[in-house]
Amino acid sequence: MERAVTRFRRQQAEPILGQNKAVAHLLGLLTWLIGLVFFFPLFWMVLNGFKEEIDANASPKLFFDPTLGRFSEVTEETQGLLSFTEAFSNSVWIVSISTVLVMILAIPAAYALAIRPMKRWRDILFFFISTKFLPIVGAIMPLWIIARDLDLLNTRTVLVILYTAMNLPLAVWMLRSFFAEVPRELIEAAQMDGCSLTGQIRQVILPIVAPGLAATALLCVIFAWNEFFLAVQLNPVDGSTMPVWVASQESGRGNFLAKLSAASVLATLPVVIAGWVAQKRMIRGLAMGAIK
Repeated sequence: MERAVTRFRRQQAEPILGQNKAVAHLLGLLTWLIGLVFFFPLFWMVLNGFKEEIDANASPKLFFDPTLGRFSEVTEETQGLLSFTEAFSNSVWIVSISTVLVMILAIPAAYALAIRPMKRWRDILFFFISTKFLPIVGAIMPLWIIARDLDLLNTRTVLVILYTAMNLPLAVWMLRSFFAEVPRELIEAAQMDGCSLTGQIRQVILPIVAPGLAATALLCVIFAWNEFFLAVQLNPVDGSTMPVWVASQESGRGNFLAKLSAASVLATLPVVIAGWVAQKRMIRGLAMGAIK
């Protein structure tokens, strides 16, 4: 008994990794270095957006005379398929509608799989995620033919449908893990109080998993906003989105790096702002279920 107590005290006295100040400072420094390495391409893209073309294509330099000319050029001129305003409005409309549809469909599905699981629910989850296994290149021809026969080519509706189907399996998987963390006692108490199924979801479950809902919705927004392949294949003109608009800024007359950087900054800015606004809820949502 005394040996066990002595061993326990020694283990308590030994500093763990986070309690060693030197190791903690080194880990913090390493984290900052890794973060700067991943952030540097984005920083350089933003920097090039404020340069003249001659400065952007010359030897790299941090000090220059900044200008907003490239941003004005890409927003005011109509080059390629659509203008900036048309492409931006298309992306906002498509992403917003598809994300709302994903959440409307994913919430009851996740509730059924987490709170009231049916037989072979694991197989159902695997079926959901198996839809992500097929390379999109292998499915683009059937999708194009179906969209053509339904008269949906060059429309925003076809992208709303496809982005909803694309993000729905991910949303069901994430929301199911969040719903599984809701204490069953709260649901049983709501049932005893005569709360209906809709009331249980709206008044008990959704407020608890609100960070998870925010994290899921934000990921759906990011994936839908950045999607390029389906948009460029099915909507080459009227329904073009921001990624397609950025690609249309390329020109065979030369390497307009500053112009492309300005267009890329404008395309990524909405997603960055959305992530910054929802970062607290997203971190809380992604951390749900990590520790019981």
